[in-house]
Amino acid sequence: MPEITVWFWVIKILCTTVGESFADWINVTLGVGLEVTAIIFTAVLVGVLAWQLLLRRYVPFVYWLTVVVVSVAGTLYTDILTDDLGIPLAASTTVFAIVLAVVFGVWWRSQRTLSIHSITTTRRELFYWLAILVAFALGTASGDWILELTGWSPGVSVLLPAGLILAVILGWRLGANAVLSFWLAYILTRPLGANLGDWMGFPTTDGGLGLGVGLTSIIFLTAILATVIYLSITRVDTVEKVRPAVTPPTTPTRQRVMLGYFSAVAVLAAGVLVWANTQP
Repeated sequence: MPEITVWFWVIKILCTTVGESFADWINVTLGVGLEVTAIIFTAVLVGVLAWQLLLRRYVPFVYWLTVVVVSVAGTLYTDILTDDLGIPLAASTTVFAIVLAVVFGVWWRSQRTLSIHSITTTRRELFYWLAILVAFALGTASGDWILELTGWSPGVSVLLPAGLILAVILGWRLGANAVLSFWLAYILTRPLGANLGDWMGFPTTDGGLGLGVGLTSIIFLTAILATVIYLSITRVDTVEKVRPAVTPPTTPTRQRVMLGYFSAVAVLAAGVLVWANTQP
């Protein structure tokens, strides 16, 4: 696993945006079709994940290639539920949220930890990748649901997950549990990336920048490749290179207080969505 540095979050957002735009490009623009595209990327995912699991150390190219493929696959699975099976986005968002909670629950019951720094066995890594796959599917569904629910343009909808991520960072700095803060931010980067991809790829008549999903995919894949090459050469995101993290001071009491803070933020976000839904 890589160390959690600013590079981790930068490339994570790049990967989530690619998941949205690249899946649409292959499915729609190239005319491959949703089901065939999903089958292709499921097979690719199995191969890439097997490669990642066979490694005994962090290799940036393989790790982030796996994240990109998981991102695309998670997007495709959500699109199949929505476009082919006609399942409402509200329902798929709820189902994926429940499934993710179950994955975390089983992971915790089995390993007594959800920390990315504790992933030192194949079993824990399998839990990790399963959680990421479900998180990507959840982020795709929730990001699209926000657009449907509010009627916002993709550019405007980016602001909600971005604001929530800032709220999570603030909570972490004030003493919230570090593992909880990590996973909240990780999940929120998916709707952020999905809406960012839509914003850049959608035509200007739909509130986008009009770059198209093909060009958007190329831009972000190039940025990912450049970042991975930099990380592979410098190794700045490895344990040997990263200084010990300065963790904000916290106590059990402060963590409980910040749980209340996160709950209040969630209620506020829900209120914003309800309000937006009532607007013309």
